[in-house]
Amino acid sequence: MKREGLLIVLSGPSGCGKGTLVGEMLKRGDCAVSVSATTREPRTGEADGVSYHFLSRAEFEQYIAEDKLLEYAEYCGNYYGTLREEVNALRAAGKHVILEIDVQGALQIRERCPGAVLIFTLPPTIAELQRRLKKRGTETDEIIARRIAQAEKELPFAQQYDYILLNDALEDAVKDFESIIRAANMRPYYSVKKIGEMIEDVKTFYVSDHCEE
Repeated sequence: MKREGLLIVLSGPSGCGKGTLVGEMLKRGDCAVSVSATTREPRTGEADGVSYHFLSRAEFEQYIAEDKLLEYAEYCGNYYGTLREEVNALRAAGKHVILEIDVQGALQIRERCPGAVLIFTLPPTIAELQRRLKKRGTETDEIIARRIAQAEKELPFAQQYDYILLNDALEDAVKDFESIIRAANMRPYYSVKKIGEMIEDVKTFYVSDHCEE
């Protein structure tokens, strides 16, 4: 049987390269992302089940009532959330599931999934963060200023995460991410079954040894 995959939460200020980092991790083959659910209308080119799981507000609230979401939040009048069943299926298949979500969702995951691995991504400097946001060429100076202000609000929550990942050079950040996965797999939480098997082996060993005497 395959070992259950990790549940990894990745947060950090907009512009620090989370999406690029996730894309690199998906190339490993043992990582996957969960498709979020939302009540907002699909945009041009978006496909249901690929971009998002598009639900009506009534459907989403029914999911909340039935505890089918690992986390959810409401932004600008629309719900966004992570489907519990989809995450569980991927992990059961041995995939490390990466959730790229904000601090609010991450803290919900922390409460509901004690074994989750929380990673907070940082840019090397705020000046570099601003440069990356400008490089996108898709946002006005006003929006960039808002994103910098939002980063200031998010940064104090980094101390509640398990790991801080500095995304300066992408290659180094990917290696650090891989190191986190290796370290997390060694935590007792993910080795309970193996420890239990060894305890039973020890009991069998002593019973067998006693019978021979």
